[in-house]
Amino acid sequence: MTLFDEQRKQRLSRDAPLAARMRPRTFDELVGQEHIVGPDRVLRKSIEADQVPSMVLWGPPGSGKTTLALLIATVTRSHFAQVSAVAAGVADLRKIIREAQDRLGMNGQRTILFIDEIHRFNKSQQDSVLPYVEDGTVTLIGATTENPSFEVIGPLLSRCRVFTLNPLTEEQVGILVDRALSDAERGLHAMQIALQEDARRFLLTAANGDARIALNTIEFAASAIAPDAGGRRLITVATLEDALQHRAIMYDKAGDLHYDTISAYIKSVRASDPDAAIYWLSRMIEAGEDPLFIVRRMVILAAEDIGMAEPNALPIAVAAQHAVHFIGMPEGAIPMAEATVYLATAPKSNSAYAALNQAREDARHSRNDPVPLHLRNAVTPLMRESGYGRDYKYAHNHPDHFAGQRNLPDNLKERVYYEPTDQGYEKEVAERISRWWGEGKGKGAPEGKGPSA
Repeated sequence: MTLFDEQRKQRLSRDAPLAARMRPRTFDELVGQEHIVGPDRVLRKSIEADQVPSMVLWGPPGSGKTTLALLIATVTRSHFAQVSAVAAGVADLRKIIREAQDRLGMNGQRTILFIDEIHRFNKSQQDSVLPYVEDGTVTLIGATTENPSFEVIGPLLSRCRVFTLNPLTEEQVGILVDRALSDAERGLHAMQIALQEDARRFLLTAANGDARIALNTIEFAASAIAPDAGGRRLITVATLEDALQHRAIMYDKAGDLHYDTISAYIKSVRASDPDAAIYWLSRMIEAGEDPLFIVRRMVILAAEDIGMAEPNALPIAVAAQHAVHFIGMPEGAIPMAEATVYLATAPKSNSAYAALNQAREDARHSRNDPVPLHLRNAVTPLMRESGYGRDYKYAHNHPDHFAGQRNLPDNLKERVYYEPTDQGYEKEVAERISRWWGEGKGKGAPEGKGPSA
């Protein structure tokens, strides 16, 4: 390391954001993640025994992935080589590997290769470190906010342990904020900050479990306030709102949060819980989710989960889709909310969807018998001579417009696919089918015999 490198390192350490300066130096200072690094946990014991496996740390922003990696390096006295997958390439990795090999040969010191945002590395970049993780040249610690099952290649994942970090609770973020305000060495004690209680509550809620946001926001707010005559800086809710501008909402448009949130929305509608459905809808809208993605899911669930219990649900969902496409956002949120409440409070039935699935299974796996002759159109003399259309009963020529004629192939003639429920409009459908066919279409009235025949 050159003199300039050392000076740069010292300056960065001194001028780093508060969140970086306040990183814990020991496990006793670490807040949160007790489920993986508590005193009695296997990972903590392996770190203290200097037997650290390669691992992937998976968790939301600000949950302590980089902090934990630094602590592991400190406790094990390993050299810490950090790269960001956003900026680094294979050449950078090869340089670190060569230096790790030299270090291991000269003094036996091991190297922890910390790859931040490892999900941004492509397959070839991840492949480049695989042999050196395998032979122990480096201990890999990858950090990611994305599901490693999808973003980390299988061979590398099989050589790593995956540890899931949880978002910090408001209480845990509060501990870190209070510590930063009182720390004279690395924190803001010298600024004499007075954080109003309602401002503290606002900050902890707005941080959404992200310690980095909480600490850097309060530092930014404090730097913008002139001290009073006594040197004190008062931070109010208004100050923090101005510093934050917009509350941070944890979301992604292609990862787990995208799919988890739409899943929560769909399941809330299915559960007939309009309050939860509106909440999850709002979470997606505020996070900037594509509104057309949301209304497409509305159309699907209207047919799948509400179905014949309320046939108007489908046109309502389609109308919401047209409205959003026509007027755009933010006003498009209004018809989306109306459709959400309608769908959530509608009676539910998946009978049509279940019938489709069962019929598709038979179409795929049962013998494909020919279409019965009476259902075929006789458009040529040869077809008529062959029996096409023979004995077909035109429903409108029979009482109640019902002829009672079966239409399934012989090998499936007893099959019942559609079984209506007693929910909403479908109760009327069930009564109608029962009146025509008896208790079940396959078990009901004999050929040609309906109640009005």
